[in-house]
Amino acid sequence: MAAASSATTVWEGDLATGSGVATPQSGAFGATDVSWASRTQRAAGKTSPEELLAAAHSSCYCMQLSHELAEAGTPPASLEATATVEFVPGEGVTSSRIVVTGRVPGIDQAAFAAAAASAGDGCPISGALSVPISVEATLES
Repeated sequence: MAAASSATTVWEGDLATGSGVATPQSGAFGATDVSWASRTQRAAGKTSPEELLAAAHSSCYCMQLSHELAEAGTPPASLEATATVEFVPGEGVTSSRIVVTGRVPGIDQAAFAAAAASAGDGCPISGALSVPISVEATLES
């Protein structure tokens, strides 16, 4: 059964000087201000579509990695992943880089790195992106 998620953005003005407000249907977080300046100049207090994509990618990735580790018999105690989505004006989103740190009892660095790479390929958001995705994994003791 498919699950649908949605958000609505209301935009006012042109691209360069306008701004909008993005609101998730779920209400899980409040309305979020977005602007072109936040994409290219990192304007304080506003987000960008790429930052929202990075949040989606890092959370999806953690879910996928936790699933793969549990399926292998080594569920994680904790995972922390940061996704950095690169945006180039005129080209669009060009890459996503995930840096993950995990505490996983009963596993070594090589096995963690292999699971982390697999999750980078298996995460549904990764599958929706048509850009290179890199993963850097560190196992904490």
